[in-house]
Amino acid sequence: MASESTVKDSQPSLDLASATSGDKIVTAQENGKAPDGQTVAGEVMGPQRPRSNSGRELTDEEILASVMIKNLDTGEEIPLSLAEEKLPTGINPLTLHIMRRTKEYVSNDAAQSDDEEKLQSQPTDTDGGRLKQKTTQLKKFLGKSVKRAKHLAEEYGERAINKVKSVRDEVFHTDQDDPSSSDDEGMPYTRPVKFKAAHGFKGPYDFDQIKVVQDLSGEHMGAVWTMKFSHCGRLLASAGQDNVVRIWALKNAFDYFNNMRMKYNTEGRVSPSPSQESLSSSKSDTDTGVCSGTDEDPDDKNAPFRQRPFCKYKGHTADLLDLSWSKNYFLLSSSMDKTVRLWHISRRECLCCFQHIDFVTAIAFHPRDDRYFLSGSLDGKLRLWNIPDKKVALWNEVDGQTKLITAANFCQNGKYAVIGTYDGRCIFYDTEHLKYHTQIHVRSTRGRNKVGRKITGIEPLPGENKILVTSNDSRIRLYDLRDLSLSMKYKGYVNSSSQIKASFSHDFTYLVSGSEDKYVYIWSTYHDLSKFTSVRRDRNDFWEGIKAHNAVVTSAIFAPNPSLMLSLDVQSEKSEGNEKSEDAEVLDATPSGIMKTDNTEVLLSADFTGAIKVFVNKRKNVS
Repeated sequence: MASESTVKDSQPSLDLASATSGDKIVTAQENGKAPDGQTVAGEVMGPQRPRSNSGRELTDEEILASVMIKNLDTGEEIPLSLAEEKLPTGINPLTLHIMRRTKEYVSNDAAQSDDEEKLQSQPTDTDGGRLKQKTTQLKKFLGKSVKRAKHLAEEYGERAINKVKSVRDEVFHTDQDDPSSSDDEGMPYTRPVKFKAAHGFKGPYDFDQIKVVQDLSGEHMGAVWTMKFSHCGRLLASAGQDNVVRIWALKNAFDYFNNMRMKYNTEGRVSPSPSQESLSSSKSDTDTGVCSGTDEDPDDKNAPFRQRPFCKYKGHTADLLDLSWSKNYFLLSSSMDKTVRLWHISRRECLCCFQHIDFVTAIAFHPRDDRYFLSGSLDGKLRLWNIPDKKVALWNEVDGQTKLITAANFCQNGKYAVIGTYDGRCIFYDTEHLKYHTQIHVRSTRGRNKVGRKITGIEPLPGENKILVTSNDSRIRLYDLRDLSLSMKYKGYVNSSSQIKASFSHDFTYLVSGSEDKYVYIWSTYHDLSKFTSVRRDRNDFWEGIKAHNAVVTSAIFAPNPSLMLSLDVQSEKSEGNEKSEDAEVLDATPSGIMKTDNTEVLLSADFTGAIKVFVNKRKNVS
C-alpha cells in the first residue's frame, strides 16, 4: 500500500483548479492491494440477487418471506416482511438496509431502558407504566382546566385563570411572562416551544427561555438526515431524503457569496463540462446573479437566514447521509447512491464524483489539509482520498464478523482517523499511513446495553483530547483518548434505530442531539457543581428538552458562530465602506469555540418531515 504522508508543516489547501482537473468521475480502486500488502482477488461489484434451486432469480416477495430476522432484545426470529411492519414509522432507509443485510433488528423501546446504573429501588414496569399514565392524565387535565378557567374568568375575574396557569406552568416548566408559552398558535415560527427537564433536575435551567425565531420548512421533501454549518458559520448545508443538497445563507452574508458567484461568471471563466449527465446540478432561483441582497421579508428582523436556499445541488440519486465543509467553501456530500460528490459555493455544478462499492455513510475533510478527505462505507473500507490526484491515497478494512462502517471522523486535529461500526466499535487509525492504532468497545458493562449497538456519530472535543460517541443504545459517551476511559455518559434521549448524532455548542459548554420522541435534548458537557452537590461525575442524566416538532428530530446542531446571527438590524446598518473588511472577515475561517456571544446560543433542528427550525437562547443565569 502506498504510504503517502498527509501531515504537512504548512497547511496546503484545495483550490478550484486542482479540484476540477483530471477525471470527473473517480472509482474506488485500491490498486489490488490489501492493507497488509497482499493481492486481493477480484471483487464483485455489489450484492447478487438470490436464486432458487432451479436457478431462477427470486422475486422481492420471496426474498422477504425467506429471510429470517432476529430480534436482538428477545431472541425471537421472524420473517423479514413481518419485522419491517414492527419497525417505528420514523425509521430511515439506511437502518432498514442494514437490518436486511445483518438479519438483526432492535424493537423500538429496547434502547430506552436503563443499563448498569439502574437503581433496584425503582418501581416495577407496571408501576412505572401507571405512573407515566397518571402523569399524562394529569397534564391532559391541567390543559382542560386552563380552557375551563377561561370560561370561568368571565364570572370570577382574572384570578382563576392565573392560578390554573401557574399550576400548568409548573408542570411544563414554562414562564408566565413568556409570550411563546401562550395558548395562541400565531404564525408557524412563533408557536410555543414546550420545555421539559429530567426528573429530579430542579434547575436553574439554561434553555427554558429558548425561542423559535425562524422556520425553514417547506423546502425539503421528506426527512432531513444531516445538517452542517460552514467553518465561518455563515452558510448552512442541509440534505436528506429528497436527494438534494440545499445551502442556506445568512442574510448579512448573502451579498458576499452572491458576488463571489457573479465575479466567477463575469470574469469569463468557463466551468468544465461534466463528463456525465448525472453530474448536473440545478440552479436555484437565487443563484442567477440577478438577486439583490435586500431582505425578502424585511419585517422579520429576528430571522437570521434568507427564507429560500442560496442554491440547490442536484445529482445524487438516493438519500444523502452526510456532509462536510472545507475551510474555503468546498462541500462534500455522501449518499446511498454509493457516491461522494464535491461542490464549491461559487459553482453551480458538481466538480467531481467519487464512486464507492456500497453506501457511503460518513465523510470528513482532513482538518489540516483539505486536499484529502475520509470516507466510510458499508463495504467495511475506510478510504483516504486525494482530491487533486483523483485517487484513493490510503485505505484499510475493518476486521470482524460485521464490517459495516456507520460513522467516521478525524480527531486530534487530523492525527487519527476514527470510524464507528454497526457492532459498536470505535476504531482508530493513524492518518499518515492509515494503520490500525487502537479501539474502544462502546457498550455498557451490564444489562441490555452490554452488547455494542450501531455507532451513529463521532465528534472530537478539541483541546481536551476527547471524543463524543453517539450510539443506538440511546446513550452518548465522552471518552478520554489518553487512556480510553469513559469521562461522561449522557442519557435521556431516544435513539434506538436512527442515524441521530450529538454535537457540541460553539464553546463546547453544551451538547445537543435530536431524538426519536420528537424532542431536542441538551446537556451540559460537564456538571455544574454549583447546581449538583452529590452527583456521579461520570453520569449526566440532567437534560433539558425542547419540543417544537411533530416528528422524529433527525438532526440538531448549534451554530458555530452565534454572534453573526444576533442584532442583524445593527449589522445591516454598517456603511458600504466596511465591505472590504467584511469580506476579509468572511474569508477568515475562525475556529469554533473562540467567539464570545454574551451567553447566547443559536440552535437548529430538523425532522422526519423536512421541517427545519432556528432557535435563539439567551441565558438569564450567568455566573
